[in-house]
Amino acid sequence: MLIGGHVSTAGGLVKAHERGVERGCDAIQVFNQSPRMWRPTTWKPNDVEAFLELMDDGPIKSVVIHAVYLINPGTKDKEMRKKSLASLTHSLRMGDAIGADGVVVHPGSRLKEPLDAALGRVGEMVREALAESDRCPLLLENTAGAGGTLGRTFAELYDVVRRAGGSKRIGICLDSCHMLASGFDIRDDAALAAVIDECVAEFGLERLACIHVNDSQTPLGSNRDRHAPLGDGELGDKGCSAFLSEPRFEKLPAFFEGPGVEGKEPGAVDIARMRELRNKGLARRKRRRAAKKKARRK
Repeated sequence: MLIGGHVSTAGGLVKAHERGVERGCDAIQVFNQSPRMWRPTTWKPNDVEAFLELMDDGPIKSVVIHAVYLINPGTKDKEMRKKSLASLTHSLRMGDAIGADGVVVHPGSRLKEPLDAALGRVGEMVREALAESDRCPLLLENTAGAGGTLGRTFAELYDVVRRAGGSKRIGICLDSCHMLASGFDIRDDAALAAVIDECVAEFGLERLACIHVNDSQTPLGSNRDRHAPLGDGELGDKGCSAFLSEPRFEKLPAFFEGPGVEGKEPGAVDIARMRELRNKGLARRKRRRAAKKKARRK
C-alpha cells in the first residue's frame, strides 16, 4: 500500500512533491485547480518536466488528481453541464501531462430528477471526457448519500461504468467516511471484508484504483460527509486500521484528506498515524490467522 495524503499545489507541482516528501508520503493527491472555482489552471511546462523527473526516481510513487467539487455530471442544466464537462476534461488532460494514476470525481447529484435519467447523463459525460483525453483513468468516488447525490451504492457506480461504455480507464475510489455515512458498516475487519465482497461482485477487483482513508464525525447511515482525524471519529482506530490493512487494497495509493490533528491539511503526524494504524491492522490480522491455524491443528 502506498500511504499518502492530499497536498497543496501552491507554488507548483514541484512544491507539492516537496510537501509530500516532507510529510513522509509514498503517494500524493492534488487539485489541478482551485476546488471551488471554475477557472482552469495549466501547470507550466518546466514545472511539469521537473515534477516528472522527481517522480522518476523519488520516494513518491503515485500521484492522483482530485477534480473540482463544482462538477456535476448528473445535472440536466445545459450551462452547468458545459462547465462540468470542460473542467473534467481539463483534469484528465492534466492527468495525462503529469502521468497521474487517475482523476477522482464525485458522480454528482440528480437534485430532484429521476435517478435513471441522471445516471444516464453521468455516463454520457464520462464517455465524452474520456474521448477528449488520452490515457489518464477516471476514478468514480462513492458518496455519503446526502440529498440527491449519486454513487452512494456500488450498483449506482457500476451503472455509470456500464452507461459510459465500460472503458478500462474507468476505475473506482472508495472513501471510508463516505461508506460509513451511506450505511456501510465497515468498523471492523470482518464487516469491511463483507462490504468489499459486494464491491468486487459488482466491479471486479481490477477497477479498484485508490482509496480515501478518512474517519467520520457522523455515525453510520448519517448521509453526512464530515471528516475527522484518523482514529478520532466513528470509525475509530479499529475501523481505520481495518481499512488500511484490507488485503484487497494492497498496492493501491491510500490518501488521508484531512483535516489532520492540527485542524488543517494532512501533516507528517497524520501520515505517521496512517502507518501506525496500518501496522496495527496487519498485526491483528496476522494474530487471527495464527489462531485459526492453531485451532485447525487441534
